[in-house]
Amino acid sequence: MDDQVPGKTVKPAPALAGRVGAKAARKLRARRSTQGVWFGLGMMGLVGWSVVVPTLLGAALGLWLDKHYPGQHRWTLALLAAGLVVGCFNAWHWVAKEDRAMREEREDSEEGTAP
Repeated sequence: MDDQVPGKTVKPAPALAGRVGAKAARKLRARRSTQGVWFGLGMMGLVGWSVVVPTLLGAALGLWLDKHYPGQHRWTLALLAAGLVVGCFNAWHWVAKEDRAMREEREDSEEGTAP
């Protein structure tokens, strides 16, 4: 007894099984790659410190210059602002680098699961 109707095509089962397998593999990779809440908090702390440290160093250098070499212009505010700019650039550069690495990893994993 043949259950197939003439003129009707039946989708092959391997295509469905392949899609389900690819989704399952992607889900397992996502579970492995997630570091959790502490990883996210650590990343925020790292970005924060990459801004704070140059800002404080600029302010400290400005205070030292103002104390040892008094003049018409104050260095503290100027070097504090310069440190803030350097710190923001540093954080931006680091976050862009991490974003690029995550995108490349995602593209590599998607290429491996493509049928």
